[in-house]
Amino acid sequence: MVPGLVVALNGQLGSGKTRLVRAVCQALGADVTRVNSPTFVIMQFYPDGRIPVVHMDTYRLGDPEEFLAIGADEYLHGSHYLCFVEWADRIQDVIPADHITVNISQTGVEGRLFEFSASGSMSEGVLQDLKARLNRGGFA
Repeated sequence: MVPGLVVALNGQLGSGKTRLVRAVCQALGADVTRVNSPTFVIMQFYPDGRIPVVHMDTYRLGDPEEFLAIGADEYLHGSHYLCFVEWADRIQDVIPADHITVNISQTGVEGRLFEFSASGSMSEGVLQDLKARLNRGGFA
């Protein structure tokens, strides 16, 4: 993961969007006891890891303009934060062109399918690096 990257998270309630953010924060060395769903506060910050993280949730917002009105766009474009946006499909028009999309599907009570896609050179590089790291660790 790199500063300035936006990760768009999509999936049903309870699919694991916040759990994924918590896992990334833990890998970055942040205090994960504070990582929870920002559904009611819209934005949460986790600045204590190797890369600072901003975690946003658009579930309760009416439209992209409402999202922009809270100042969220300053974290989406050229920020030094790694930016996670839950329910990103609701504000797709304001997400930067170069971002990672993670679609999470529930495949059972505890099973999940994570589909990652990149939409530009920075995000493609991050996904290639992730894939290489997983392969070196013995994961397919």
